[in-house]
Amino acid sequence: MPVAEFIEDGAFSPVLIAEALRTTKTEVAGTLGLGQDAFSRASRITARKTQTRLREMVEILNRVEAVVGSPLGAYAWFRSEPLQGFGGVTPDQLVREGRADFVHRYLDRVMAGGYA
Repeated sequence: MPVAEFIEDGAFSPVLIAEALRTTKTEVAGTLGLGQDAFSRASRITARKTQTRLREMVEILNRVEAVVGSPLGAYAWFRSEPLQGFGGVTPDQLVREGRADFVHRYLDRVMAGGYA
């Protein structure tokens, strides 16, 4: 999932991301803790919060895809894998809370061969 594939007119495109993940914009918004109307207007799509969450999700999915082998597998992991050491919350829950850096640190430890 090269990041450049998801940028349109200088911003992350929820449509392109949803198509790559074979889902809907509404589901992507919900996964990121954004309202259903977050992707309804250009001004909302380009809002800092929206773009930050889309970028964080794509970055995490890219890292996980290298291990699991597909964007869909990475997205499934992102939405459903409880992370040890974080009280069993999932990566998408951490991103919703503004803690994408916790997910990156978790992935750093696991990919370095350490325990989560």
